Amino acid sequence: MKSPRGLPRGDLSFAVSSVNHKAAENGCRSQPAPESLYRLLEYVDAQVAEALQDRGCVYCAAGKLHRANYERKARGGPESWSERHSFCCAQEGCRRRHTPPSVRFLGRKVYVGFVVVLQTAMRHGLSAWRVEQLGLVLPGIQRRTLERWRRWWRENFAASAFWKAARARFLPPLWAEQLPLGLCERFGMESADHVVDLLRFLAPITTVSMGKNPAM
Repeated sequence: MKSPRGLPRGDLSFAVSSVNHKAAENGCRSQPAPESLYRLLEYVDAQVAEALQDRGCVYCAAGKLHRANYERKARGGPESWSERHSFCCAQEGCRRRHTPPSVRFLGRKVYVGFVVVLQTAMRHGLSAWRVEQLGLVLPGIQRRTLERWRRWWRENFAASAFWKAARARFLPPLWAEQLPLGLCERFGMESADHVVDLLRFLAPITTVSMGKNPAM
């Protein structure tokens, strides 16, 4: 497996410096993360998509998967994030869509995944300093939007089949009222790699086409 250009091999860990005020004034509202984080998230999504395509159709077990990306315009990401990886079975009579999990897009949310996670967590305890250390300048989100996201975490996500199975991994247990701050604390927010690890953990909820029961 090759590393994306500019990223070290191995575990793809890298250091992310803080974004200065000048950078924030020059457009970080629309692209709030350092380029290295975007490239890593793109790389992870591309690898997951490639593995899914190599396996072929999971429904008819005979069809090859042809690329059929669909348009996405999630806020907080670079302009290159205009499409999400997706495939369709080439077998006549099947033609089922296969959309792989994503670390970039959190289902149909208007903002990219890391913004939804970290903005909601900051609303309920994650310090702005820790986010700044990751080199992120998160966009300003209206209070009613943050409250809607908070309800989604504590009601939709907490009631999902994914979370009912996954929460057993955490000791001491995480309760609905601790989400998503509790997840951020358990994964640690000391580096951008930890953000990616958390988004990997959440990736199964980002697709409905692969037999998942997402919390969207």
